[in-house]
Amino acid sequence: MKGVVGVAAGPIRVVVAKPGLDGHDRGAKVIARALRDAGMEVIYTGLHQTPEQIVATAIQEDADAIGLSILSGAHNTLFAAVIDLLKERDAEDIKVFGGGIIPEADIAPLKEKGVAEIFTPGATTASVVDWVRDNVRQPAGA
Repeated sequence: MKGVVGVAAGPIRVVVAKPGLDGHDRGAKVIARALRDAGMEVIYTGLHQTPEQIVATAIQEDADAIGLSILSGAHNTLFAAVIDLLKERDAEDIKVFGGGIIPEADIAPLKEKGVAEIFTPGATTASVVDWVRDNVRQPAGA
């Protein structure tokens, strides 16, 4: 859907989103700023986004990745919904990563579902930036 793999111009584009009813967005804003400061284009969707809104934004913005932040405990349902909607919309090339309060026991099943990476409390902004740089498409000329 996004064209020829590996041939993309401009910086990496990341949608940072807060799915569901979780109202705590400090962590998401910190990650959004770190990605932006690292030269990426960041689209922050704000609070209380549905999976449908998040996927629509990512497709409309031609995003390379979606970063989901969740503290409410609904990560299994909401992350899975985003992955399923990307498949339905033929946009599986958009990588999904997430962070927040996610129990260790839930990480492997989320990765099996298609979430590329999970960052738990204590992860540094540098580790998130490095992961995105290493695992999301490289900018032209890199």
